[in-house]
Amino acid sequence: MTDESINWSERFERAAERYRGGETRGLDQRQLTQLANAAWAAGLSLLMAGRDDEAAAWLRTAAARYRESWDAGAPPDSWGRPIAATKALLLAGDDATEAARWALEAGAEQAESPIGRYAATLALLVLGRDGDAAALAATLGDGFPEDVAAALAALAAHDADAYAAAARRVLRSFETRDAFLEDLPVADTALVLDRLARERGLPGQA
Repeated sequence: MTDESINWSERFERAAERYRGGETRGLDQRQLTQLANAAWAAGLSLLMAGRDDEAAAWLRTAAARYRESWDAGAPPDSWGRPIAATKALLLAGDDATEAARWALEAGAEQAESPIGRYAATLALLVLGRDGDAAALAATLGDGFPEDVAAALAALAAHDADAYAAAARRVLRSFETRDAFLEDLPVADTALVLDRLARERGLPGQA
């Protein structure tokens, strides 16, 4: 799932330095997003280094900055922000209810784009509205990764076998990718899906 040759502590230091440098600039919605991305990278790097408590603090910071960037005037279809905030809180081991409600209150369930409906599906799973999540996952369709859609549907159905098969495909897709957010080769989506799976009594795959 990750490259064992990577020095995650060094990756953390670089991300933390970017974050500290970014705080000295004007904090418009774009810069707030850059800060959120840097905090995400710092937190994920610490998570990979096994420094879970420190990782959680940075991931919470990332979630807060993503929300600030939205409130600072981000375009209304910037669904990556509530998605990233939700994922950050789940990886921190926190309650992601607030981020989930944010996505739904912003209209993600009615979004025309698959990424918007993904934000809503993830939010509905966080809130335990699995029936609604199943119905929405079925609408993701073309333009959205089939493996992730299948994993979401399996989670909503509490189908352990279907989830295991879909989650393995999600992992394989990460292993063949060349580009990652903040250049961190981590199957973060697989980790998030596994957190949701464990909440439903299903075995994780990542």
